[in-house]
Amino acid sequence: MAENDQKDILNFHQMGLDDRILKAIAKLGWLEPTLIQERAIPLILQNKDVLVRARTGSGKTGAFAIPMIQKIINMKQAALMQETKALVLSPSKELCNQLTKNINELTAKCSKDVRCVDISDQLDPSIQEPLLAERPDIVVATPARALVHLKAKTLQLQTSLELIIIDEADLVFSFGYEEDMKAVLKYLPKLYQAVLASATLSEDVLSLKHLILRNPVILKLEEPAVAPVSQLAHYHILAEEDEKSTILYTLLKLNLVQGKTIIFVNTVDKCYKLKLYLEQFKISTCVLNSELPAKARCHAVYQFNQGLYDVIIASDEKALETPQINSNNNTRKRKRDKESGVSRGIDFQFVSNVINFDFPLDIQCYVHRAGRTARGKNQGTALSFVSIREQDHMNEVNEYLMTNLQEDDFIIKPYQFNLDEVKGFEYRAKDAWRSVTKIAVREARLKEIKQEILNSQKLKNYFEDNPTDLESLRHDRALHTVRFQSHLADVPDYIVPPALKKLAKIEDDGTEDVNQEPITDEEYNKQYEEYRIKSRSMSEVVAKKKYKEKRQGAESTYRKKQANPLIGMKFSGLKKKG
Repeated sequence: MAENDQKDILNFHQMGLDDRILKAIAKLGWLEPTLIQERAIPLILQNKDVLVRARTGSGKTGAFAIPMIQKIINMKQAALMQETKALVLSPSKELCNQLTKNINELTAKCSKDVRCVDISDQLDPSIQEPLLAERPDIVVATPARALVHLKAKTLQLQTSLELIIIDEADLVFSFGYEEDMKAVLKYLPKLYQAVLASATLSEDVLSLKHLILRNPVILKLEEPAVAPVSQLAHYHILAEEDEKSTILYTLLKLNLVQGKTIIFVNTVDKCYKLKLYLEQFKISTCVLNSELPAKARCHAVYQFNQGLYDVIIASDEKALETPQINSNNNTRKRKRDKESGVSRGIDFQFVSNVINFDFPLDIQCYVHRAGRTARGKNQGTALSFVSIREQDHMNEVNEYLMTNLQEDDFIIKPYQFNLDEVKGFEYRAKDAWRSVTKIAVREARLKEIKQEILNSQKLKNYFEDNPTDLESLRHDRALHTVRFQSHLADVPDYIVPPALKKLAKIEDDGTEDVNQEPITDEEYNKQYEEYRIKSRSMSEVVAKKKYKEKRQGAESTYRKKQANPLIGMKFSGLKKKG
């Protein structure tokens, strides 16, 4: 079958799917299956073990969720009792929450027949036991949480399980779930259907394949690791550390970056430093990293997807995996949630831009960061700040992309940005950046933890009675651990380059003579007569009105220019000492 031949595309309604699933698919706006969905859905419906390898944003979730729901509907027709038929494992809580949401959307029209429960939250097994006692059709969990319930016998799959799905399989081992996975398999029946979904076919995935798959069909689609250049544009700006903050402030404040944006850095501290820096200019942002509680992370992503704020700052997990201090010392190393992932898997919706404030630590990290945008068939942009010492690393990434995308031209193109044109921003930017000290960052992190404690689930009933107080749950609220300077939030006309005024929505008055004072009434009458002679086609009333408007505009321009401290200042020379 020709991949590019539209006539040969197998559509959803040709796959033998239940009408209720088709209605849910239509409600989601999926007009036709993606390539991976077209290939995987029929194979899973035929009870084959499948190993799916496809890039981020290619529709992997739909590829295994749709046939899973259809199989459960089919089995229900002959079932004598309610049983758990499918187990979906994912390496992080955020991904489990996301998968549950996707499955609930696909079962919206058949929710009475197909029920799904997410047990990834680290609650006491006895709290979640009533949910599992109803034997939901689908259970979503991390391997560690599934094992807890299997050991406690609150989840029993020995005789009922028909299908196991492992999403983001390449991350399962990197999140430390190897032993948990082997233990979970001991609680499963001897025969079951298995599906592995992964962005890469690493050695860890292949070892997992041998553990759970039997004679699998391997769907390794011949597609690039990232979206094609026609869909995802890659740019870079050469900048050293002290220049990055000025450039980022300018890009955001002058609306040069439009739409939802994810800013990636390499450490948690840098997340908060950047947030505190930007909030001085009233640029609202939210921090997302593995040290926040799982519910807070999921809620932050939800609010971002809902459009409550447009900029989110994320840290890479690899920067947190390195032990800080030798365990023999008394000082403790930084604690983080191992079941969290930011640059991988999370479905940030309709992201227009990814900005690498810190250049990625490796090629795969760049690929996964860039994969947060240009998802599905949407357009996106990846912009990286690159220092001199990182240029060789960027070239390696570029060579990989050229090979992967089969392009001859340089892919990560230079972004046309002249730093000299925004020198007016430099002083206030550097001053604001210096004001964010290590102490301010530490206080901000502690303050956010305190806020999350106050925003806990115990307050749910209170917020139901006081909905206006839900504003306190916004994750982009200012932390204010840095001295607040209100004037920094405004951008004076005089520091904006003329070429950028239209983008920044600032009108250019076009007047060059800044020292021309308002004219007298006598001079006005004289100039009006000259103007009247030139405008004989106008009536006297119209001409007088137009010239009056012109004079008022000139006087307004004069006042504006005089208020500009950079070009309105007059110097009469040094006075000689008497």
